[in-house]
Amino acid sequence: MSVPYETAAYEPAESPESPEEHLARLLGRALNSFELPDEVIRQLDCALAHDSSLHSAYHSAGRHRETYRHTWLLADGSAVTLWELVHNPAPGEAPEHEVYVEEEELQAATARLGLPPDAPEFELPALMRLWAMPEPRHVFASDDSADHARRLLRRAENPDRPGAETAALLATATAHEITQAFGHPGRAGRTGLSYALYEHAFLLPDASEVSLWEVEHTATPDGRHMCEVYMSEDAARDAMERRAARQG
Repeated sequence: MSVPYETAAYEPAESPESPEEHLARLLGRALNSFELPDEVIRQLDCALAHDSSLHSAYHSAGRHRETYRHTWLLADGSAVTLWELVHNPAPGEAPEHEVYVEEEELQAATARLGLPPDAPEFELPALMRLWAMPEPRHVFASDDSADHARRLLRRAENPDRPGAETAALLATATAHEITQAFGHPGRAGRTGLSYALYEHAFLLPDASEVSLWEVEHTATPDGRHMCEVYMSEDAARDAMERRAARQG
């Protein structure tokens, strides 16, 4: 039987700006934000994370133009991108902002600015990103880590859960961290089903790390929460996909 447990520790690390705040700020400064399709806005209202990067730029004789790519990660693992154009109508004037759904729309708007046709267009390397989702880093905490591993394996109900060898190894764990993994729908298949994926990373005495991947879902006959644990992220995601397909 699956044992309920607290999920507060599974909240992702806070970003400098939430996806909702970033969207609101972008739409608030764009002169044409009212032209965006309602469906796109509805999708972005449920975004999990965001990324912004400078796409191209041109500066000459008091005129400037920059284009930015803003991408949001959605709960189903897909992404939605908005393109922002920033330019000043004349030297010394305040910049104006426009936003577009398609890159072709951005290019058409850029062409209307009247800048020289040979205006340089360039892609900046990843190091020049304004803000990007950081690569996850484990921040271990020493808090009965061996007992946490024991309880995690005990509540796992999948027949192919990690066995005695893994349990013995994790009995020596000195610290652990729990994080939620994105890239899979929070709800899939039949209405009311929920899925969540967590990484449980353990630090061992020799400074090596071992991760277990927990799938928590309600794809059960009675709708109760069920816990499954796997040795790899791929195996966990495959299990989620199989259950979603059967319940769809």
